[in-house]
Amino acid sequence: MFKIYETELAGRKLTIETGKFANLANGSVTVRYGDTVVMTNVTASKEPREGVDFFPLSVDYEEKLYAVGKIPGSFNRREGKPADKAILISRAIDRPIRPLFPHDFRNDVCVVNTVLSVDQDNSPEVCANIGTSAALSISDIPWGGPTAAVQVGYVNDEIIINPNNNQRKHSRLKLTVAGTEEKITMIEAGADEIPNDIMLNAIKMAHVEIKKLCKFISDIKAEIGKEKFEYQSFSVNPEFYKAVCEKFEEAMYNGVQEQDKEIRNNNVDKIAEEIKNLAIEMYGENAEEEHGFDISTSVHDLEKACVRKMILEEHKRPDGRQIDEVRPLSAEVGLLPRTHGSALFSRGQTQVLSVVTLGTKADEQILDGLDEEESKRYMHQYNFPSYSVGEARPSKGPGRREIGHGALAEKALVPVIPSEDEFPYTIRVVSEVLESNGSTSQASICGSTLALMDAGVPIKKPVAGISSGIITNPENPDDYIVLTDIQDIEDFFGDMDFKVGGTKDGITAIQVDIKIDGLTYDIIEKAFEKTKIARDHIIDDVLLKAISEPRKEISKYAPKIVNTIIPVDKIKDVIGSGGKTINKIIDETGVKIDIEEDGRVCIYSDNLEKANEALKMIDDITREIEVGEIYEGKVTRIAPFGAFIDLGGGKEGLLHISKISSKRVEKVEDVLSVGDEVKVKVTEIDHQGKISLNMKDLEVHNTEEE
Repeated sequence: MFKIYETELAGRKLTIETGKFANLANGSVTVRYGDTVVMTNVTASKEPREGVDFFPLSVDYEEKLYAVGKIPGSFNRREGKPADKAILISRAIDRPIRPLFPHDFRNDVCVVNTVLSVDQDNSPEVCANIGTSAALSISDIPWGGPTAAVQVGYVNDEIIINPNNNQRKHSRLKLTVAGTEEKITMIEAGADEIPNDIMLNAIKMAHVEIKKLCKFISDIKAEIGKEKFEYQSFSVNPEFYKAVCEKFEEAMYNGVQEQDKEIRNNNVDKIAEEIKNLAIEMYGENAEEEHGFDISTSVHDLEKACVRKMILEEHKRPDGRQIDEVRPLSAEVGLLPRTHGSALFSRGQTQVLSVVTLGTKADEQILDGLDEEESKRYMHQYNFPSYSVGEARPSKGPGRREIGHGALAEKALVPVIPSEDEFPYTIRVVSEVLESNGSTSQASICGSTLALMDAGVPIKKPVAGISSGIITNPENPDDYIVLTDIQDIEDFFGDMDFKVGGTKDGITAIQVDIKIDGLTYDIIEKAFEKTKIARDHIIDDVLLKAISEPRKEISKYAPKIVNTIIPVDKIKDVIGSGGKTINKIIDETGVKIDIEEDGRVCIYSDNLEKANEALKMIDDITREIEVGEIYEGKVTRIAPFGAFIDLGGGKEGLLHISKISSKRVEKVEDVLSVGDEVKVKVTEIDHQGKISLNMKDLEVHNTEEE
């Protein structure tokens, strides 16, 4: 049955429609916000997926370019694989909903958000988040929502919920917050050095609207929601797990208390082998085949229980650190001789190599998406090869995780990147994870700060990144511990990965992953406090000691740039008919030239002398010839009545025979030859633009000086 439900969000009408489209899906809604329309469909398999020890959830955010009246730029004019931005939005939708599915659920669930129409004032990302929650809520798929999400801006010292397009352009904050009626379930932010207190207030204000939306979706669910279907539970055999705990808890507790990741993993592997042997004793020779799930789950659950007990009850960490202690840090710059900038940053057994390349305007990344952003001059990319965790797997290119971590590091550094006017280069940073024991994305932020400074990029301030985690007591919400600088075992078995990047003056990026039903304001505030202290320590004691400021000069292997600004009406003269003039300059000097619509010109060359030569040619073309001024020119033609002088830039003047010398000149050829370089004075420009020149006056002037 077709139904329409209406509410108000940030002063604008938002509607949820259901029953009109995709009625074979388990749940389907269409969210309309202004002229933005997103259709969300959720489906679940009837049976659990065999052989998996995780919940197989997939979330897609499909950008259809017809939504903004565009035809795709690809060869076959079809949308191809998701753009990075679509992947990032998919991840932001996934994170708040995943913890609310039953922990023992193994049926495939697919969430597909299709963007059908976009107006730039109303975010399709917000609609997709709300649509996902609504579709899951009214479906028969087991899920503990609803959730909702809004965006937050900060314009002229004012916090704004769901800012419009103009407000977003002037906002110092791009924040997406998701939550339930009780808690915060996801935070994703890019910010221009926003202080902790303002960021926390922005999250609280977002939650006010989130609560209203959750109530709105709950009312819809109460009216038309389907009964949730029963599913096969994948919980460990309690009898077997009890036997495992009785026999191996002490060994596991001791085995995970090891600073070295490889030794710790070996300890756990040995215990896992003994647990397998216990299963064979209890269930026979086929135990590994028939009870493989119980064996692997028991190993996981016992290790998790030991780590959590150690931290929560005894305030001990697996590697012996204090709760607020950061792992040992080191940094080095200028490692690679031919790259434009490089740095190595290490935090414990996490090691990242960041490399900077400087390019021309033509190297900018071209974007083909639903918003108004068409290109990007600063790019950060992150690679996570299998050898970084000691595994042997072939490289298959960046996945969603790699794209997400690269985007987070990029977001953290964007506020300190110099403007194009200050530093007219395209900048690419690649972070190669060489060794991983947790928090590689935050190490990428630190390494990239160093590499940019090594490359001579005049960043405004150094940026550092750090992750905090949490261990909670499920039976007592007030019993928890927030950890600083979590390693992989604390991330894997903990309840939160709260990543924060920023300068000493404020936050520039946030990404929060949680495995519980949400975070309280107190937890968020403590995470902000702990990450601020750690960031300051990293910046003062590590980054600035490795390199105190950006290098004054860029690498000799980087292209050199010479800038100028020409009148807009002269652009056509520099380019010439069919590009003839500009191509002639490029051919003669070997430079690259970019000309903007506002008259800005960038000349790129490995040879500064050639760049300046090209600049002079452009200046000659664009300069205005003025009466009374003196110019250097070249004789191009000789006639009985005088010589024609090339003044540059396609400008030519006539030097009459009577104006060549104070002495009598019988023939022009007696004094001048084609190709001679001469200094002349402009004496007249008539109404047709014809230029008259004089050498005689300069000769007299020079004689007087002598």
